[in-house]
Amino acid sequence: MSAVKEFKRPDGRKPDEIRPMEAKVGIVPNADGSAMFSFGDTIAIAAVYGPKKMHPQHQQNPEKGTLRCTYNMLSFSVTERIRPGPNRRSTEIGKITEWSLDPVVMIKKYPNMVIDVHIHVLQANASTRCAGINAAALALAHAGIPMNDIVSSISIGKLDKQLVVDLDKDEEDWEEGEGATDIPITMTPNGDITHIQLDGKINSKVLKEVIELARIKTKEVYEVQKKALKDSIKEIK
Repeated sequence: MSAVKEFKRPDGRKPDEIRPMEAKVGIVPNADGSAMFSFGDTIAIAAVYGPKKMHPQHQQNPEKGTLRCTYNMLSFSVTERIRPGPNRRSTEIGKITEWSLDPVVMIKKYPNMVIDVHIHVLQANASTRCAGINAAALALAHAGIPMNDIVSSISIGKLDKQLVVDLDKDEEDWEEGEGATDIPITMTPNGDITHIQLDGKINSKVLKEVIELARIKTKEVYEVQKKALKDSIKEIK
């Protein structure tokens, strides 16, 4: 316990403290559903279009619809301007987002159709895929897409021997001791895992601790998401 109290993160947060979170739905008027989610100064927006007929026709699935996610970091989202357009990393995160959402979206209701989810990172200070997944889940709910649950995503990090929640860029680049391990996790409110990645090395005992910490912290994310949806209903009324 004394080690936890003495551990200082670069931005002064406690090891289990998430950066201030903000969420809002209905931010893209022309979309069927949209949302914004932020961890501190990491900001992601998601816009949903569909369900609509899948084109080209040979990609249609007569048994179920297709959930198609695209992820894009805008060129001005980081300090050093990045090259716009898709790349290997953005393609990978788009697929990861699909896999994170697929267990809760009732896609079988839409044979031969597609639901497009476009995620754009406006500002990046690590945990961008988690912010994007949280925004995408909200946008799907706002669009009225049938879902059997919502998902919430958080990054758990290991800085040398200390577990921390919601890594920022300074912590991703941590070079002290054993370095940094980044573990993005997505869960339902019941604690079922829909996505987990591991960038680094940890043993099975620590992994169990990571999952238990994620179960606690994704509930905090979920509360922010739930409030955003409730607020949107109040605005409609």
